[in-house]
Amino acid sequence: MDVLKLIGRNETLFEDDLVAFEQIISKEVKYSKFLVLGGAGSIGQAVVKEIFKRNPKKLHVIDISENNLVELVRDIRSSLGYINGDFKTYALDIGSWQYDAFTEQDGEYDYVLNLSALKHVRSEKDPFTLMRMIDVNIFNTIKTVRQAKDKGCKKYFAVSTDKAANPVNMMGASKRIMELFLMRESESISISTARFANVAFSDGSLLFGFNQRIQKKQPIVAPNDVKRYFVTPEEAGQLCLFSCILGENRDIFFPKLSEALHLITFSDIAVKFLADLEYEPYICSSEEEARDLMSEMIPLRKWPCLFSTSDTTGEKDFEEFFMTHEKLDLDRFTGLGIVKSNLNFNEAKLEDFELKVASFKSGEYWDKPSIVSLFKELLPSFDHMEVGKYLDGKM
Repeated sequence: MDVLKLIGRNETLFEDDLVAFEQIISKEVKYSKFLVLGGAGSIGQAVVKEIFKRNPKKLHVIDISENNLVELVRDIRSSLGYINGDFKTYALDIGSWQYDAFTEQDGEYDYVLNLSALKHVRSEKDPFTLMRMIDVNIFNTIKTVRQAKDKGCKKYFAVSTDKAANPVNMMGASKRIMELFLMRESESISISTARFANVAFSDGSLLFGFNQRIQKKQPIVAPNDVKRYFVTPEEAGQLCLFSCILGENRDIFFPKLSEALHLITFSDIAVKFLADLEYEPYICSSEEEARDLMSEMIPLRKWPCLFSTSDTTGEKDFEEFFMTHEKLDLDRFTGLGIVKSNLNFNEAKLEDFELKVASFKSGEYWDKPSIVSLFKELLPSFDHMEVGKYLDGKM
């Protein structure tokens, strides 16, 4: 499967920058020790591979998914082989006391990269999953950056999202709040981040779901009005490595918007995806029709598809990687832009946020409107619209 072709591109995004900076990056990786948190997810695995192939002195990978860690190791051994340095994986929850014990007993790293996240808009559908999103995206980040600081780590990297720029959903807002807390912590440790486009065919994404639907002989469903930018998993790993190794304190890296980074609808990708498998989309008017026609259409090399407009909570009409008031550096790299953060945070509001979330937890009661209100105290321009419909209510 040619991922670039499916997302409407012919060239990779960062080739010129890799040529220009490869020697610097490789030398730094070779003599450094790395800890990758959330390293078995799609972006995490891509980052681990980028580090591994440059022969680091030490590379430890943490992830809550034991199965994904197993596959990561199998993939690396089967493609890249071995390194001279110390390479280990650990099936740990970074919010747990076991992870704290691990950090206390080791913790000697030059770079800590945090790729862990609850990334789905659908995770805001109920207050309990939403609270876990707050823990994973915000408080685990605060905890791990402080642990890195205590252990003398020289750089902390955390992945953000394009949805943190002028957020309209709780996931994007949680990452924007994470950025604010990181700006506070950056007063005493060097920190850089990256805002992403969608990572094509990443675990759990709609494009990943296309593969699942084919394997299970089920209809393909996609919005035909939502356009998104996509990067490949390999480009995602490179973006993180550039920010981690070459980013200055408080830098937020993002892929430059250019002719090379095309906007494309999910339905257009679905059509290309099916054509690559030598199927023609058969457009249906309802979920019931799509399900009922599967056995009839597949022998004809046609695949039932339902393409419709998006009407669920948290969907953004367009993507953006920076806000109008943010200072940018568009000259240092060919394919990468940098937001030069001005450390714009309110200490009292951050502390109040922490206290109120702790109060929710201690009382073991909270609801979504209370959390939305709390988010808006930190992000007054947060434009959250609740329409009462979520992706889990659709095929």
